Amino acid sequence: MEVPVSRAVPRSRKVLALVAGAAALAAPLALAAPASGAETAAGAYTVTPLRFTVQAGGRSCAVDADLYRPAGVDAEHPAPAVLATNGFGGSKNDGSTDAIGKAFAERGYVGLVYSGLGFGKSGCLISLDAPETDGRAAARLVDFLAGALAADDGTRADFVTRDGAGDPRVGMIGGSYGGAVQLATASVDPRVDALVPLITWNDLAYSLAPNAADRDTPGVFKWQWANGFYLMGEGQPLLVPSLDPSRINSLGCLHFVTDACDTVRLLNSGRYPKAATDKMLAYARSVSPVSYVDRITAPTLLVQGQADTLFNLNEARATYDRLRERGVDTRMIWQSWGHSGGQKPGELDLGQGNLESSYVGQRILGWFDRYLRKNTAADTGPAFAWYREGQSGYGAADGVPALSQRLYLSGDGKLVDNRAKVAEGSRRYSNWLVPTSHSESSLAGTIGLPDPRPYDTPGTYLGWTTAPLTAPVDLVGAPKATLKVDSPAAERVQDSGDAADKLVLFAKLYDVAPDGTKTLVNRLVAPVRVPDVTRPFTVELPAVVHRYETGHRLELVIAASDTAYSGNRGVKPVTVASTPDDTGTLELPLVQGTVG
Repeated sequence: MEVPVSRAVPRSRKVLALVAGAAALAAPLALAAPASGAETAAGAYTVTPLRFTVQAGGRSCAVDADLYRPAGVDAEHPAPAVLATNGFGGSKNDGSTDAIGKAFAERGYVGLVYSGLGFGKSGCLISLDAPETDGRAAARLVDFLAGALAADDGTRADFVTRDGAGDPRVGMIGGSYGGAVQLATASVDPRVDALVPLITWNDLAYSLAPNAADRDTPGVFKWQWANGFYLMGEGQPLLVPSLDPSRINSLGCLHFVTDACDTVRLLNSGRYPKAATDKMLAYARSVSPVSYVDRITAPTLLVQGQADTLFNLNEARATYDRLRERGVDTRMIWQSWGHSGGQKPGELDLGQGNLESSYVGQRILGWFDRYLRKNTAADTGPAFAWYREGQSGYGAADGVPALSQRLYLSGDGKLVDNRAKVAEGSRRYSNWLVPTSHSESSLAGTIGLPDPRPYDTPGTYLGWTTAPLTAPVDLVGAPKATLKVDSPAAERVQDSGDAADKLVLFAKLYDVAPDGTKTLVNRLVAPVRVPDVTRPFTVELPAVVHRYETGHRLELVIAASDTAYSGNRGVKPVTVASTPDDTGTLELPLVQGTVG
């Protein structure tokens, strides 16, 4: 596989740096590490290493686990259990995973944390949390918690609260890869009583090659994030040496299932013929909640990061909406941190022992209190809450705010609040053969490099800007733009049978300060591979939580490229025209204020 590299750094050094940097990405995938030791103010617990042999994905897999048992918990005094596994690249021993076992054992829960398949000392291939592989493996650990399965050394659990024969009272929690596995497990095992997936995905096809306009058209490859994780996965047998043959794929992949490797290779190839891309999209969705969420009945508390450029807020929103449509008790919290963006003071941090004092921690404890301890008086919180940047605490609502104001793209580059204010005119940009806009470098911080401020090169983008605001405006949710572009160069080749020939562009929202300084909100962009340049198309931008202060302006930009993504094949100039009767629009989900 060819991985894009900088010419300024030798390939061997760059790949090693990417592996090291990618490994560091596992740190924020779940929760910060707690203080060491089994003696705590809340009580003592024992930790017992266990090994299980399970059948998963057509192979016999070893699962490396630790059992956390609170003092005083036995067959006569059982307790509900919490099951968890690592984020991608981690293991049961990383700070983010064993933090979960310790934190909940301190609070009287039996904890069982394990290294996910293909990670740490667990066997088998990485299958991207496939329900019939990773989900089934986790279900066997639920069997252990039910007392129906012994560990390889004969250990049995007869001290977990049961709802019936073979049915333990068990919840799951974890972040990213350790979040999706909860949904996969609940889709194949209805015994799971409560889920708390943090910063995870709904649709890997959207996550790794997003198309914010049409998910049936192959998206725009998010090469930095995808290749970083691919290298981390392929490096597992080197980072955690093992002679376990179940960890090696003899079909050209080192450590992933073949379909996962084929997906990354296709995305890196830059060529997307229909048959191959249809297969890729089908596979990516088969290992994603989007394909199996209708089988989930467990109450679910979703937590997603507002500054997360890998799995943005739209992913949690999609899972949330579908579960609630089916009547599953589902709540959603948008916190500040995710795979990108740091923690804010007072946010959940198990290393600081702040489950009881942080908003998200309180919500998690309330969720498990209600569904694992069956305390019907436990407060499970509002349906939707969000972290209010620069303000106190969290906002709350009965649901995600709807789109409430429409602006119009004027031919003179203004965003106006009335179609009658639209000036007739057209403007043009063109792409270069190298990226000319920058949103983020997902690995910059982990390999010791500064990440430049976002920028756009003149002549390679178009922007539409509001007048200065007369009062603060708060956005909470996903803005939506409807656009119509003219690109004869793209039109000539867009029906070639290779989706790579379709026009690529990037939509995004800036906050422009009175001094002209521009801030790309949370470095989020909406990549689009335009299905048909002869027709209007609608772009759902990543959801944001952001306050535009008095005197600031909103700017909608469409750019020709982005350094974090693959781009156009060839030069494809774009013209955008506006008249009062025919112009693009931008719709905003406002919870305070109006624009114009």
